[in-house]
Amino acid sequence: MADKEKVLVIINPVSGTGKQKSALKAIDKQIDRINFDYEIAETQYAHHATEIARQAAADGYDIVVAVGGDGTVNEVASGLVGTQTKMGIIPCGSGNGLARCLKIPVTPAKAIKVLNDNKMKRIDTMEVNGHFCTSIAGIGFDALIAKEFQEKPKNTRGFHSYLQLIAAKYPKYKPNQYKLEIDGISSVHKAMFICLANANQFGYNAIVSPDSRIDDGLIDICIVKNIPLLSATPTALLLMTNNLNHSPRVKILRGKNVKICNNTNGYANIDGEAIEVGKTVEISILHKSLMVIC
Repeated sequence: MADKEKVLVIINPVSGTGKQKSALKAIDKQIDRINFDYEIAETQYAHHATEIARQAAADGYDIVVAVGGDGTVNEVASGLVGTQTKMGIIPCGSGNGLARCLKIPVTPAKAIKVLNDNKMKRIDTMEVNGHFCTSIAGIGFDALIAKEFQEKPKNTRGFHSYLQLIAAKYPKYKPNQYKLEIDGISSVHKAMFICLANANQFGYNAIVSPDSRIDDGLIDICIVKNIPLLSATPTALLLMTNNLNHSPRVKILRGKNVKICNNTNGYANIDGEAIEVGKTVEISILHKSLMVIC
């Protein structure tokens, strides 16, 4: 019999929607003990998951599993990018953007079945002003909402809360003029927000870039122009039905290296987390840099 694969399960006990305890019970009951030897590690502070994952890769673990929301997935992936250690995902967050993009079920029991099947895919990742990103980065209104949502108590987060926040902030938000440089070619755009898509969605199955492919070596740059209130509901329906690219108020470009100037609020939404990046944002693709079980 072949040697068992060494698996480290990293859990953020305070992230996401509180599904972590049930996820741990499901892991204990359903994980493939014939092929896996697994251990559990709990994070204790911000970015601890990155440290744990990086050390696990150095120690020869075959798989590191992220149990938590998009922030936990980002931290674990940050420690594994460029290594030969595979990442598994047991989604326990609200949006679960990368998991949904990769068709990993958001029900823990079903996600564990995917883990047990142990089918690996190499995916692209992005670097945003030195910060690692697996799925989506965005500036403008997108980053504002991420920052406001992040400041809400964790037990009040969810899709309904997310929509309420958008409805409250949208009417007063003014579009900004941005200078873009994509693979050395410059252009100027007035936009509500600009989304840099490696994956196809924010989470919640809100698909901002329907044609985005997570392993094609390209960033989809989704420029969302000013959307009048009367057009907001139809545009939201396009977002939720995988048709946003058909909106006349959305322009999608592609490239490997992107520079955006005039990020007035200084923040970016990186995998659902608001991170301070300054007024100039540089994004580059890291082609097939992460191995994921999906």
